[in-house]
Amino acid sequence: MAHYKAADSKREQFRRYLEKAGVLDTLTKVLVALYEEPEKPNNALDFLKHHLGASGPDTPDVETMRLELAELKQKYELILEENRELKGKLAEYEPSPEEKHPE
Repeated sequence: MAHYKAADSKREQFRRYLEKAGVLDTLTKVLVALYEEPEKPNNALDFLKHHLGASGPDTPDVETMRLELAELKQKYELILEENRELKGKLAEYEPSPEEKHPE
């Protein structure tokens, strides 16, 4: 009998943990959305994954985005360097503050 109560206590602790973390609420909402779906999807598990955000982006899309990000970072660094060079050149041709407003 003591073994039964220990298992029941662990279940109750786990249930409280899920409730506190918001898991039960989120699962309930997704299951209600599936229940209220007028045309049930062929694959209920895919529906759940999609609505829970577990499916994630496709791998080829992620790789394409990583390559694009690396390329954009490289372009950004080049533009920053060009900006520094142009500011330096501009500073050479601009009159100093004392020359602008003689007193």
